[in-house]
Amino acid sequence: MKRHTFTMFAWLTLGALAPLSAQDLTITNARIIVANGTVIERGSIVVRAGKIVSVTPGGPTAASGATIDAKGMTAMPGFIDAHRHINTGPSEKAQMQSLLEAGYTTILSGGGPAEGNITLRDHIEKGLINGPRIIPSGSLRLNNNTPETARAEIRKMAEMGIKFTGEIGLTPVPGPTEKELEVLRAVVDEAKKARVMVQVHAVSSRAMVAAIDAGVPLLVHLPNKDWMSKEDAKKLAASGTKILGTVGFGTPVFGVFADDNLPRFRDGKPWPESIVDGVRLGEEAGYMPVNARTAWDAGAILGYCTDTTYDPKAGLEHELKTINPMFSMQDIIKMMGPNTASYIQMSDQLGTLEPGKLADIILLEGNPLEGYWNMLKTKLVLKGGVIVVDKR
Repeated sequence: MKRHTFTMFAWLTLGALAPLSAQDLTITNARIIVANGTVIERGSIVVRAGKIVSVTPGGPTAASGATIDAKGMTAMPGFIDAHRHINTGPSEKAQMQSLLEAGYTTILSGGGPAEGNITLRDHIEKGLINGPRIIPSGSLRLNNNTPETARAEIRKMAEMGIKFTGEIGLTPVPGPTEKELEVLRAVVDEAKKARVMVQVHAVSSRAMVAAIDAGVPLLVHLPNKDWMSKEDAKKLAASGTKILGTVGFGTPVFGVFADDNLPRFRDGKPWPESIVDGVRLGEEAGYMPVNARTAWDAGAILGYCTDTTYDPKAGLEHELKTINPMFSMQDIIKMMGPNTASYIQMSDQLGTLEPGKLADIILLEGNPLEGYWNMLKTKLVLKGGVIVVDKR
């Protein structure tokens, strides 16, 4: 036992100095939420060279490496936040560690300077700090560009190795201008050639439909300015455009900025007076959860994100408890796992606990199928087969 504890400590300590190699591991006695609809009440997961090689009921058919006895805890895929604003900076070490401890193993940057995103990614990949897998993005503004200059920005992103734009804003109310759409169409066209995924911030139904018509593949928000009609939801689903929830946008936040039991908006300002953009006080708190359900029922691919910069665990709790009235736990797990992996173009590697996928696995104390609060009890985190958090 002492030797096992020392080994865990050594892995975590060395992670601050050098990249960690993937370990061969076997997890036993776990409730396994595969996230494809299958739940194994007591089973085993075998990991080799950073990938899952088997997920079976009962004991492993062929154990590998060190054994982790889950003692009835729940194993499920590491969380993915497909839209969170992150960047390099003096507090990056603490921020990245807190993301891991909340259960996040992959983050798609919401925007900001591409160079800072790349630096943060490299700090983690080189082992200078501990953190989740970072997918950088590059910012681009339609109103600052012509079609020609926007195409050049996309080509520059591709040359830097950036695979995603940050959120590209479209005017929500009264709707996008023709100039915005002309530039956006050029961006979409050039991005297809450069193999860059375009993400658009379209937060009204009119802006969402305009983005779909322009061929945008990814939307970082549901509309929060109006109700999504069933017709628009069907159009979203039929187009194949994927969309993220951010369902907690607009709902009052408690206990994140202060413990005085006063509701605040997500930037810490009083709720609901600080919500702007022509929406009457507090309405945005209702639009997004209902629109999430409308999109889901139409068959759209709805993924998960927080779009916050505050404490990851607090952000996770806020988003989950806002989603929960509209979605079953089975649907939330699908949304956070395979749907979000699909959004970040990593369905073949992440989102479910299946052979061949990266061993991004978290162990939770409790059963998430019994309530979202059990998704806040992360005890162990594996990223690519490496133990990066161990709070057992």
